[in-house]
Amino acid sequence: MPFDKEEKQAIIKDFSRHEQDTGSPEVQIAILTARIKQLTEHLKEHKHDEATRRGLLKLVGRRRRLLAYLRKKNYDSYLAVTDKLGLRRK
Repeated sequence: MPFDKEEKQAIIKDFSRHEQDTGSPEVQIAILTARIKQLTEHLKEHKHDEATRRGLLKLVGRRRRLLAYLRKKNYDSYLAVTDKLGLRRK
């Protein structure tokens, strides 16, 4: 179940580089993290939902690749995003 428009707009506002920014790696990572948390809660209740588990793993992989890209291109932004979202880093 996708989250509300207001929740997504709040995430975009917190992580965007400028007013019109919706696709920067920082915003994408934040949106993916919110969705991953939502699916993790769903899977705690529905342990045998394999389709959701597969989708969750795909989202985690996409976020991991975006974090690797951001780490390579803009390390300061990488540190800021991981700190703000509470993600572990290598």
